[in-house]
Amino acid sequence: MFRIAAVVWIILGTMLAGLGLLVVLTVPSLAADVRSLLPIVCGAAVVAAIPLSFLVAWRISHLTAS
Repeated sequence: MFRIAAVVWIILGTMLAGLGLLVVLTVPSLAADVRSLLPIVCGAAVVAAIPLSFLVAWRISHLTAS
């Protein structure tokens, strides 16, 4: 299950970091502090993807178990 979670984490972390980047760049009040917010938002997204990837990997492994 750990290998599945690692693959899912790579995809999910990148997707959430890109979504956070998009939010910071499109909201005008956040765009003023883009240099300080981008590393925080992207780092938080990558860390938040860890438990989500284990949840997705658990679901995949239980659905594909024979």
